[in-house]
Amino acid sequence: MDRSQKADAVAALNATFNEVGVVVVTRNLGMTVAQTTALRVKMRESGASFKVSKNSLAKLAIADTNYAGIGDLLTGPVALGTSVDPVAAAKIIVEFAKTNDKLEIVGGAMGSQVLDEAGIRALAAMPSLDELRAKLIGLVQAPATKIAQVVTAPAGKLARVFGAYAKEAA
Repeated sequence: MDRSQKADAVAALNATFNEVGVVVVTRNLGMTVAQTTALRVKMRESGASFKVSKNSLAKLAIADTNYAGIGDLLTGPVALGTSVDPVAAAKIIVEFAKTNDKLEIVGGAMGSQVLDEAGIRALAAMPSLDELRAKLIGLVQAPATKIAQVVTAPAGKLARVFGAYAKEAA
């Protein structure tokens, strides 16, 4: 890798760090290409990414970002999981690590907040942005549904009363 390629790699990583909501640092000793590819596919499906990076280039890329605090985690063979959704990357990596003992979660960061392994696991346990949106929509729609039921109930009762009177008169 020559100087211009390294500069391009640092610029690309810096752009990534400036737009993501979470960075998860993993150590992947002994993972096969097939396992890494499977993880990358899962990450891509949920709008996240998983990239192996040289530590020196990653440290240069995080220098002017909120993620400068993860510089100490970048030792040894690491890979970075990133996503705009603060929960997506953590959730997928934690799920994958449950089935693959060769993927070790080192830590990460959510903005300027540096997280250890337990913090990443706690972040993964939270509902994703889409799940939170669905819950919020459900909460907003529930009162409207209840109001509609309450408003239509008296009319239904009147119709049943008139129906009963009509049967008696006949």
